[in-house]
Amino acid sequence: MSLIALGINHRTAPVELREQVAITGERIAEALHALVALPTVKEAAILSTCNRTELYCGLQDDHLEALAEWLSRFHHLDPATIRPHLYSYPDSDAVRHMLRVAGGLDSMILGEPQILGQMKQAYQAAADAGTLDAALSRLFQHTFAVAKQIRTDTAIGESPVSVAFAAVSLAKQIFGDFESQTALLIGAGETIELTARHLHEQQLGRMIIANRTPENAHRLAANFNGFGIGLEEIPAHLTEADIVIVATAGCDLILDKPMVKKALKQRKHRPVFMVDISVPRSIDASVAELEDIYLYSVDDLQEVIQENLKSRQQAALQAEEIIDIQVERFMAWLRSQDAVSSIRDYRLRAEQHRDQMVEKARHMLASGKDPKLVIEFLAHTLTNKLTHEPSVQIRRAAETGNSELLQAAIELFELGRTPPK
Repeated sequence: MSLIALGINHRTAPVELREQVAITGERIAEALHALVALPTVKEAAILSTCNRTELYCGLQDDHLEALAEWLSRFHHLDPATIRPHLYSYPDSDAVRHMLRVAGGLDSMILGEPQILGQMKQAYQAAADAGTLDAALSRLFQHTFAVAKQIRTDTAIGESPVSVAFAAVSLAKQIFGDFESQTALLIGAGETIELTARHLHEQQLGRMIIANRTPENAHRLAANFNGFGIGLEEIPAHLTEADIVIVATAGCDLILDKPMVKKALKQRKHRPVFMVDISVPRSIDASVAELEDIYLYSVDDLQEVIQENLKSRQQAALQAEEIIDIQVERFMAWLRSQDAVSSIRDYRLRAEQHRDQMVEKARHMLASGKDPKLVIEFLAHTLTNKLTHEPSVQIRRAAETGNSELLQAAIELFELGRTPPK
């Protein structure tokens, strides 16, 4: 059996195609059952996220093209549409790819942790669908252990590289302690949600979230013990804010210089940290001219992000070394499985010979034969039966000059050594 990983990701396909090829929800089980129904597929799992859709399969034969055709057919797409964007990894390369994905080394954001949870969901879906066999099941468990080792033994996740965390990191440098601070977050998208989560984890004192749609602001704020307001309420609350982070999709200025100047006066010029992540900007650039205002743009945050990215890249080199070792460990286990059926067959044949000889010995004893002679007969006959076929093959190897088989026989049967006493 061979292992294969086949798929598309953010590096090989545009988001429009990734959306078409995604397999989510109830379709996962349907797809898994359809996959293992293919004559060549013995076991299968599917990992599908916004950035990748990958098939992990154990194949009876190396029919890679059948998987590519199945993926196209499942989504009712022309194979020519998908094929140029596909990548595939066989055997040890498939193992390496899976370990790199779970460790965050193949992600859009190097070292991001969410992919491991998504990999665990992929495993559970395949387990629930009954499409895992020994090899893939073992590979998933091995993958989870290696991903944990990477997180524990390297700094791959200790230097966040998201814009949201970079903003919180800068705020931390200015205030040190967040417990007595109030943050005003403007927007309600993913960046603001991540920022809110980071601030909440840092024990922020109070949180206000403002959005064009107050209901969205209330819904998000409720997750972090904050409260939501509409954009028109910002001037009334700006005075309270020690930290202001804006991430909107609009093109209108939300905070202008007069509004901020008035709030500063009411605050008696206590400092305010501001970050404008919006593109185009939502905070008037001239606000930076005001004393006691620390205003940063998304470009300023890139310095923090790039520094952290360097740290993650160094950690990634360590992670790759761990993966090199762990790929070989798994492949050694997989190779050992090839011998399991041979060992089982060999033992079964030996047991059949034993049972036949024992039955004959019983008949001899029942007919009154001398027990000593019966034991000698049993030992002699059983020895002949067990050694006959190997002896024939060794003699044939010598006659044909098959030195490799002769050497293998010497190692396998430990020939040439002193026999046990």
